[in-house]
Amino acid sequence: MLIGTGLAIQHGAFQGLPAVAALVGALLIQIATNLANDYYDFVRGTDTAERVGPTRVTQAGLVSPGDVRRAMYIVLAAAVLVGSYLVAIGGLPILIVGVLSLVCAVAYTGGPFPLGYHGLGDVFVFVFFGLVAVGGTYWVQADALAPDALLAGAGVGALSTAILVANNLRDLDTDTRAWKRTLAVRLGRTGTAVEYTLLVIAGAAVPLIGVARYGWPVPTIAAGLVALALCAAPMRTVWMHRDARELLPALGQTARAVALYGIVLAAVLAWGLRALPGT
Repeated sequence: MLIGTGLAIQHGAFQGLPAVAALVGALLIQIATNLANDYYDFVRGTDTAERVGPTRVTQAGLVSPGDVRRAMYIVLAAAVLVGSYLVAIGGLPILIVGVLSLVCAVAYTGGPFPLGYHGLGDVFVFVFFGLVAVGGTYWVQADALAPDALLAGAGVGALSTAILVANNLRDLDTDTRAWKRTLAVRLGRTGTAVEYTLLVIAGAAVPLIGVARYGWPVPTIAAGLVALALCAAPMRTVWMHRDARELLPALGQTARAVALYGIVLAAVLAWGLRALPGT
């Protein structure tokens, strides 16, 4: 969301209220998705006492499944309210994106064909955390979609997907036993490590392409360097780990890389000078 706003500032299209509304709406959808994952993974029997990751309140017995499901619906309703304003200013494209986002928030682990259980989680994270997040944020401010918004979305989408890849690699054994056919389960440990590496490289390469193709400020390259530097340790863990618990720090390290990548890229886009004047 920050990257989409930084690009809007660079293009002279910044609008504060739509930018804030897009951020709030995205946060609400993400919270609803987390609640849905907590609930549906438990009722499907995926989350058991063998789970290695952070505590999930339903599986741990801290909150009843019914309360988690109700919380999910309340947060989704709040997202609809915020989304109604965004649709009013963004029109049909935002309506379509909003509806798909709400559906996928639940369908990621819920419904008759849970996306995350059929190896599609990586694709949908790339699309919604990348292309949709950056492109949608830009659209509600500019009422248009710039080609470099999709490029920027591809960069942060790739890095965001790397977080999921590390998560699914950690859960590979328990997901296999629960018949949760994530892409990590399908690719195996080596294939998943390759995927993680390629996603990091792709995310780091985007600023270079932006400078060369769209005249982004040269300092945007720093965002790619930040991603490479901060993902070096988790990448080593992804390749060398022997126990699932060793991957726990890799998730946080990758997430920090994504956050700093987004902050640096957004800041330079917003306040930097174009590399090629007049482009």
